Amino acid sequence: MKKIVVFASGSGTNAENIIKYFKGGAIGEVVTVFTNNANAKVIDRAKNNAVAVEIFTKSELNEIGLVEKVNAIQPDLIVLAGFLLKFPDELIASYPDKIVNIHPALLPKYGGKGMYGMHVHNAVVENKEKESGITIHYVNENYDEGAIIFQKSVVVLSTDTPEVVAEKIHELEQRYFPAVLADLLKS
Repeated sequence: MKKIVVFASGSGTNAENIIKYFKGGAIGEVVTVFTNNANAKVIDRAKNNAVAVEIFTKSELNEIGLVEKVNAIQPDLIVLAGFLLKFPDELIASYPDKIVNIHPALLPKYGGKGMYGMHVHNAVVENKEKESGITIHYVNENYDEGAIIFQKSVVVLSTDTPEVVAEKIHELEQRYFPAVLADLLKS
């Protein structure tokens, strides 16, 4: 059974979807959720699904203790699901092509520092884009610049608000993210 570690900062809907997708399966399972937010809803979502939770502070992110906790698990895949901090270089170097992130836009558009969640959807609508989507990519030392694994687009209508775009993107995330992760674990 392959081990998945999830890093999340917020509500945890993608993390929970991944947990449930792999639960009871033969490919892998989420063994731990790491979060930098002691008030994140992802904590309850993980605990309700019998998944261990590790809470750390922003300053602890780059400390050896966190790296050792991840290394002790020996994950086959590290998944960033709404994790808002820059991932530590030491972990990136230790797990090449094993750290995956999802971005709520079609990279390279609307990527980079500060481009997450509603910031992305507001920019898409303000720029009158005809489409948006999701990008699942490997994590490297730069925000949203790792090799692209998968993209899926959705039409953005001229009448769509940022909230409507967010709903469309969330549907894509829920549908495709776990399946792409499963394919990565099989390869």
